[in-house]
Amino acid sequence: MKGHTLIGAITVLGIALLNIAYAEQPPPPCHPNPNAAADRMVVTTRGDVAELPQPLKDRLERLADRPHTYLPLQAFAEADKSSQLFQYYLLDSEGFEPNVFTKIFPGINDAVQLTGTGGNCGLPTLGAVRVVLEPKPGLPTDPHHPKAFIDVFTDLSPLFVINNESGWYEGWMIHDLVVPATAPPRRDGHAQFGKLTEEDAKELWEMGRHHNVRGALLTTDGDPVHFPSKSDHFPDRQTNVISLFESMGAYNALQQSDVHSYWEFNYLGTNWIHPLYELPYTGGFPDDFGKAPDTFRDGEIGKLQSIVPGSGPRGITNDPRVMGDNPILPRDPDKFDGTVNAQREFRQRGVPSGLANEIYLDVYARRASFEPGVKNLQRRLFDAYASEVARVDPDHNGIISAVVGDADTATDGFPDNFRLYLSPTEFNRFAVTREINDGLLAPRFAPSQRAWVLTGFRVAVDPTVSASAGRDADDR
Repeated sequence: MKGHTLIGAITVLGIALLNIAYAEQPPPPCHPNPNAAADRMVVTTRGDVAELPQPLKDRLERLADRPHTYLPLQAFAEADKSSQLFQYYLLDSEGFEPNVFTKIFPGINDAVQLTGTGGNCGLPTLGAVRVVLEPKPGLPTDPHHPKAFIDVFTDLSPLFVINNESGWYEGWMIHDLVVPATAPPRRDGHAQFGKLTEEDAKELWEMGRHHNVRGALLTTDGDPVHFPSKSDHFPDRQTNVISLFESMGAYNALQQSDVHSYWEFNYLGTNWIHPLYELPYTGGFPDDFGKAPDTFRDGEIGKLQSIVPGSGPRGITNDPRVMGDNPILPRDPDKFDGTVNAQREFRQRGVPSGLANEIYLDVYARRASFEPGVKNLQRRLFDAYASEVARVDPDHNGIISAVVGDADTATDGFPDNFRLYLSPTEFNRFAVTREINDGLLAPRFAPSQRAWVLTGFRVAVDPTVSASAGRDADDR
């Protein structure tokens, strides 16, 4: 009896400590969550959360404690074995220069309604992103494999609901380019896929403080890495890393300013990057290396869009009557997989993530083997996009269709397309942006952080841990 009494006392004490661990409620005149203790207990003991790493578990508990419309998303298994967490991101608004969505600026936005962070009477805006592998029968269980099936669960709080201008928040997994190894060039003198020539590597090493060596994060100036930070000042002090943004989809906030999103990361149309040739028209891209963004000054915002897919201003432009969104047979970009190729989507606007990485290597890293005489950044981007798409485009229409982009398709002399897809483990950062309906797929003001509201770094989980409870009704 004494043992049971002791165990009971410890259990009661544990519950009591749990109940006060994150007693984080908004100050008056906002209203607290009256069910905070019960909500924390539900989330912390839930099967998909119980075995998570403590920092992630703490963050989900903290979100459950706050006022919310829904608790953090439950992850259901889509196979006989449980989902496996292999990485996560903890998000906040501290890792970049404050902007009008995250801070009050006297005389600028101190007399208008808040539109981004600052909800619930000033509770700090936080988030958690869980990335799990589904061990489906017949599919790889290694997250590095391009055919592995990956789920992404995002929970954020607080972000104000967006009511105007068809706006939304959007999540982005971010891959920062890495300096590749060297190899002999192709016959035409261009570097091999995923490689540099010795001359490329030499030019990179000679830049700045000689940071750009094999395996290092590539920087635009050759100096050590400077990630986005609160001390940045647009446009003269910005990050020097070179980033690819992969969309995790759009979302809006719920009534109590919480946000929840589920996303599937796979080669079937989601591990793809927006048309990079949109970047010079977003507002945050410079004309030349080392210069400040000048899109707005030059009146170029929105000048070019990718509604009709193709390979950009220096590539192939398609007839809208052939490649446009036909109202008789509307475009469905999710028609990626199927047994009848004629029914699969052929008007993809973006490109696989690994091909986007290849394009950026041409632009930023291959100073000797790709257009050595061209210094204009926009010209290099447009030419690289057209060139690299053409290598894997047997239809010669400037589009990577579902059939051509399939992981098992052979292109450019390779037996398959595995090289065209980055692993989720290569996306070392995450951001959430405040978007607006500008018709572009690229992030607003990319690659700057002027529209960011949240960000965080990848945290690896090795060995993986169980991260699901219950079973999804449809295992597709």
